[in-house]
Amino acid sequence: MARAPRLEFEGVVYHVMAHGNRREAIVSDVEDRKLSVKTFGEACERTGWEVYAWMLMDDHYHAVSRTPQPNLAEGMRWFRNAYARRFNAKNRLWGHLFGGRYRSILVEDAVPDGDEKGDYLSTVVDNVHLNPGRAGLVDGGLE
Repeated sequence: MARAPRLEFEGVVYHVMAHGNRREAIVSDVEDRKLSVKTFGEACERTGWEVYAWMLMDDHYHAVSRTPQPNLAEGMRWFRNAYARRFNAKNRLWGHLFGGRYRSILVEDAVPDGDEKGDYLSTVVDNVHLNPGRAGLVDGGLE
């Protein structure tokens, strides 16, 4: 049975996340991190996305972005395919890098015109930025 298409809207904010295949690493060194950020930046340029938060962990990423056009699926398809091809070529690997579909959550209280942001958007952005501290990857804790 085919998957239901994703619902997309213009001018809304999404929290998007994805893990590596079998929860394995999606970056192996600093150069991979730079490549991931560069590729995500290219995706944002291609789609017009406005980024509120981006967090790249060893085995997953989070992005909180506003989509001026209803193009989340198109942009994510380009980003994931481009990064996986680049990562695999650099590291002389092949096959899937990401495990299954990405997850996207509509941040409902973000006002489409961008003049105001609700409490939930602030909470999502804070949680994305606190992810490394909660994973114990930051010296000094979450102060």
